[in-house]
Amino acid sequence: MQEFVIITDSAADLPINTVQEINVEVIPLTYFVNEQAFVNTPEHSEMPVSEFYSKLRAGANVHTSAVNPADFEDIFKTYLEAGKDILYIGFSSALSATYQNARNAVQELMESFPERKIYTVDSLCASTGEGLLVYLVCKLKEGGASLEECYEYAEKMKDRICHEFTVDDLGQLKRGGRVSAAAALVGTMLNIKPILHVSDDGRLVPVGKVRGRRASINVLAEKTIAAACDSAETPIFICHGDCIEDAELLAKLVNEKLPEKEIRIGYTGPVIGAHSGQGTLAIFVVCAE
Repeated sequence: MQEFVIITDSAADLPINTVQEINVEVIPLTYFVNEQAFVNTPEHSEMPVSEFYSKLRAGANVHTSAVNPADFEDIFKTYLEAGKDILYIGFSSALSATYQNARNAVQELMESFPERKIYTVDSLCASTGEGLLVYLVCKLKEGGASLEECYEYAEKMKDRICHEFTVDDLGQLKRGGRVSAAAALVGTMLNIKPILHVSDDGRLVPVGKVRGRRASINVLAEKTIAAACDSAETPIFICHGDCIEDAELLAKLVNEKLPEKEIRIGYTGPVIGAHSGQGTLAIFVVCAE
């Protein structure tokens, strides 16, 4: 069987231990804190995630940038020159230019490496929703699946990754243009917490609102329990914007009803956190067909 590598980007928010477990290459996006650039690697070597959120709470100006085509070309070329084919699973094209930049790089490279295969998958996912898809595909490869089988599986499974999340800071959504200034002000005064998910076309969509943080956590648990497929082989991923206690409570509520499921908790990284803010809480599960 022809050797191939699976590559993703750091918007997948996979912690370093999972990256090493599934043997996936992670291309870093860049984020900026008060105009200073940082590379968002899985080990967060340039800035600990907790420090990033401390700066965010203190009012730091943060923004992000996509992986550019030249960086994709450099990394892809290393594997192509080694005789390996590539499967790239990328950040939702509805939320970032990263995936399109990867496609542009592939078009350039195929002229120089016509004998190699490069498949790309627009995950239509964000954060560890993307990470969960990558995890499942890597596990399939680990079991002996071919490049084509992994590609077809990724295209099929990306529509079954359910994303549910809430945020604690409406001000960050306001700064990102997700809610109006008036809605953010009123929502903050009334302790309103939005419930959002990622739509079928990979966009962030509000689907409800509740009053109070505990109520929002309960809704995330209920939605996940109702949507989850029966397979014990597909784990549940939870990520949080520096609110580990809330993440553990959410895991506990879900585990009470789905004890057969493995639940993994990690950080919402700086690239996603720059837009969703501190206190973000998200849960991702493979939904029933």
